[in-house]
Amino acid sequence: MIRENSKQPLRIDICVCTYRRRELDDTLRSLGELFVPANAAVRIIVADNDATPSARDRVHALAAGIPFEVVYVHCPASNISIARNACLDNWTGDFLVFIDDDEAASKEWLAELLEVAEATGADVVLGPVLALYANDAPGWMRRGDFHSTAPVWVKNEIRTGYTANTLLRRASPHVAGRRFNLALGRTGGEDTEYFTQLHQAGGTIAFAPRAAVYEPVPQNRTQFSWLTKRRFRMGQTHGRLVGEERQLPGIVGQVGLAAAKAIYCFVAAAAHAFSPVRRNRFVLRGVMHSGVVSGLLGVREIRQYGEPAGGRADAA
Repeated sequence: MIRENSKQPLRIDICVCTYRRRELDDTLRSLGELFVPANAAVRIIVADNDATPSARDRVHALAAGIPFEVVYVHCPASNISIARNACLDNWTGDFLVFIDDDEAASKEWLAELLEVAEATGADVVLGPVLALYANDAPGWMRRGDFHSTAPVWVKNEIRTGYTANTLLRRASPHVAGRRFNLALGRTGGEDTEYFTQLHQAGGTIAFAPRAAVYEPVPQNRTQFSWLTKRRFRMGQTHGRLVGEERQLPGIVGQVGLAAAKAIYCFVAAAAHAFSPVRRNRFVLRGVMHSGVVSGLLGVREIRQYGEPAGGRADAA
């Protein structure tokens, strides 16, 4: 285990960004039940992104039953990048770990992230987000598991990440001073940009496959329209980031490539019309590549935060 022979405790700040979400209570309770290595000290930061400090009283009440220090930070309003940056600004530990306010951590979650951080020396460690479907969710969706999240490997490396289950190393020069883009705080994609740019600057990203968190899928997210909107926005973010690295001739080539991929996916979806899992997976891939075209052409990314959604007032 990390620092087994050190007299100095390892300090970990766990950050939960929240916005009018009822599930925050379950998230904090799961953190209170974490297994924490003997050499580690944990502090929890709750960053409330509402215009008014709506979560403050709940957080203070729950803190009484949690065996770690809990810090409440009010950071208005309705812009997730503001909340994420508030966590970075209040971070004092050796590591900062992000978890979403609708997720529950497994008991070994933190220990697994720390183990991989020690073994790899990576600047960032990602863990899987495992979706939990209600019985009334569409069968094809449950079979295909369309909501779980894990990193994408490209040529044996991870080139971007997400903040739903993530550890950052304070000593990393690629983390120091880096902030989430406020301009993306309502559209989403701020985490993709953050980790893409960190990797481009030379930062390394590792994966801890056993560091699982669990995310119940609310009914509104089981709508196919929600999945298509999400995939399209993801494609937009990727396309914008690719476009920022290239001159006009290169952008034209990338637009053609993404458009060809989209067409292929839609044709493949038609070919699998009677297989809902494969058909819908191809459709969503086609929608994502369409989003890449949109992003490459400079179309503004669609807004995902600040809209009504199950359990809170944003749809991210």
